[in-house]
Amino acid sequence: MPTLFELKQNLSTIGQQVAKIDKDLTAKAIDPQATREEIKALQEQKTDIQARFDVIKAQHDQLEAEQKAKFAQNPLAQIDDPKQKRTEAFASLVRSTVRNQPVDQEIYAALGDNTNPATGGEKFLPKTVAQEIITEPMVKNPMRDLITVTNIVNLEIPKLAYTIDDDNFIADTETAKELELEGSTVTFGRFKSKVFAGVSETVLAGTHTNLVSHVENSLRSGLAAKEKKVQFAISPKAGEEHMSFYQTGANAIKKVSGENLYKAIKAAIADLHEDYRENAKIVMTFADYSTIIETLANGNATLYAAQPEQILGKPVVFVDAATKPIIGDFSYAHLNYDLNVLYDTDKDVKTGVNAFVLTAWFDHRIKLKSAFRIADVVATP
Repeated sequence: MPTLFELKQNLSTIGQQVAKIDKDLTAKAIDPQATREEIKALQEQKTDIQARFDVIKAQHDQLEAEQKAKFAQNPLAQIDDPKQKRTEAFASLVRSTVRNQPVDQEIYAALGDNTNPATGGEKFLPKTVAQEIITEPMVKNPMRDLITVTNIVNLEIPKLAYTIDDDNFIADTETAKELELEGSTVTFGRFKSKVFAGVSETVLAGTHTNLVSHVENSLRSGLAAKEKKVQFAISPKAGEEHMSFYQTGANAIKKVSGENLYKAIKAAIADLHEDYRENAKIVMTFADYSTIIETLANGNATLYAAQPEQILGKPVVFVDAATKPIIGDFSYAHLNYDLNVLYDTDKDVKTGVNAFVLTAWFDHRIKLKSAFRIADVVATP
């Protein structure tokens, strides 16, 4: 069966032939030298072509009517604005999932997913939505503005951006020792994390815009909270120790001590090799910074108006989870999401709240621990 586009092309071609024969027939009819046989031959030719035109037009009209009826059943096909179409489609996806109803293929297509649900793709969150949830900057996780964030399956990268033919080129002896001990490449693993977006009946029955905004913000906030939890864990889960800046043991980031926090941070900055010191930033709690200002100000209000960089010498990023200040070049910290993002649903029958559940696999690797220092206070006796 030809497509509607092909039928339109055929109609146009045969229509031009009909018009030409009409013109030729008119010219013959007014030509006194034209014979009856010539005029009759053109009339028969016109009848033949007109019959073919009518057959193709009937097929065209039938297929066009079927397509219009299909569009009428699919409201998404009537929306021209891509942003509005995505909102409508994602809202339909959430509602269908929560209500355990099948998701129409048109919804996946509108969300940019080419996977056919009939072949098992119905459990995958459409790629465009998953990508946005994973990679868009999250306000609640300031670390995303500092570290590298990717979404690559089976990621393996070199620890250093470049090498030369002389192995002794690495001026920082700690970096050289780390590369010799741990190797020159970083291989990312897969650590499963689930995020639950609670969807009440009132939100589910509300507008598409509110539903989509609520679910997406919940998922993003949940992933941000999980990321910060593993990055600053004091007692990490077994197998996730490497994700934390505060990992202990032989692979721990070097601690630099001082008699107070201000001196410890200054000493940590100075202890970094110049390759890392130039782009270094300080991640610490606002409470710790306030303590430093109060100590340095000693009743002088001038310091309170100064920028943190003017006080500590490097840009400061406040993260409440950073129980001890971390100083370093954070481009050597890398967060990677692996595999496809899955979704599912569950319901708390007691509260009536539905859970839109997102499952993601990610890994956080500190590519070079020698690019970081932790400021620690050691009280003098």
